[in-house]
Amino acid sequence: MKKIIKKISLALLLIFIGIQFIPKNYNESDTVLPSDFMSTFNIPKTIETQLKISCYDCHSNNTNYPWYNKVQPIAWFLEGHINEAKDELNFSTFSEYSKRRKKSKLKSIISQIRDDEMPLYSYTLIHWDAKISEEDKARLIKW
Repeated sequence: MKKIIKKISLALLLIFIGIQFIPKNYNESDTVLPSDFMSTFNIPKTIETQLKISCYDCHSNNTNYPWYNKVQPIAWFLEGHINEAKDELNFSTFSEYSKRRKKSKLKSIISQIRDDEMPLYSYTLIHWDAKISEEDKARLIKW
């Protein structure tokens, strides 16, 4: 029984080491597109800062990755999460949306911030600065 456990443990260790060499797709860009949300609207600096801290990592074409993104399978999980978030709302391509979709997304942003659905609790556990205070919520919603 001990030999089987050792063999399984060794196999799992080798698999873990092996998957570290699989290339990762990073959601990083140095370019701010003209279609970016910040370029579309005249946004006060405080609102812009809050949106970039709380939303842009998942909902734009430029993610500021944490150190643990270098470890598989965590990188796969984050990549999937970011792709799903960008499919729902991508601030980098916001002005490319139709007028109707822009209006719908703005209403959805307000609703999700007001109802504490965004940013995700799991995200704010690690990124404490992404938490939106009641005062900041009111400021975002009013804007």
